[in-house]
Amino acid sequence: MKIIPATVEHLNELAKLFDAYRIFYRKSSDVASAARFLSERLERKDSVIYLAIDNHDAIAGFTQLYPLFSSTRLKRLWLLNDLFVREDSRGKGYSKLLIERAKALAIETEAAGLSLETEMSNHIGNALYPDVGFELDTEHNFYFWENKIR
Repeated sequence: MKIIPATVEHLNELAKLFDAYRIFYRKSSDVASAARFLSERLERKDSVIYLAIDNHDAIAGFTQLYPLFSSTRLKRLWLLNDLFVREDSRGKGYSKLLIERAKALAIETEAAGLSLETEMSNHIGNALYPDVGFELDTEHNFYFWENKIR
């Protein structure tokens, strides 16, 4: 098992896994749109995507990080926006390896740290994140405005 950066050569296989990730969060399946979205991120270098590769050279999981900036810290932050491991590959340490690679990216880029959010119902994630050093922020409110005019 190894962690590598995603490239456009991984797009077809990654798009299928990204679609499964979106389905996990109750979105409709749309592999073509997933591929288009990921292709744009890779071409524009809007995000950093790491892949967990299993012993059969298949993608077992991925994480996608987006750059943010903290005005108060005067530094970059990374938003660990997506983390997903194929169902048949769970429990084998892929998530932890992907998170460790994300932490290494933060160190390499001299970022203040990593930020993430997950649903309260994501029991696996909510157990995993403190286990790998994340602290739950109980001092701030998280708000979201949705653009309903599209």
